[in-house]
Amino acid sequence: MPIAFPVRGDYIQLDQLLKATGLCPSGGHAHAEIGAGQVLVDGSIELRKRAKLRAGQQVRYGGEIVDLMPESIPEGA
Repeated sequence: MPIAFPVRGDYIQLDQLLKATGLCPSGGHAHAEIGAGQVLVDGSIELRKRAKLRAGQQVRYGGEIVDLMPESIPEGA
């Protein structure tokens, strides 16, 4: 089952996403995995550690899928 991850602001960097979701235990580990070509963004290998990801994109890593969603805005805000 895909992980739905809300994006706060305009974007999140790929390395930060992997750490925030718990898929990588540290930023250094995330950098190594991205550099090794182990991460797919929208079906293509992504080698940019700080690639800016936005709502609507999908990341695949380690058998997991992360769907980036817009951050929900509370009603009446």
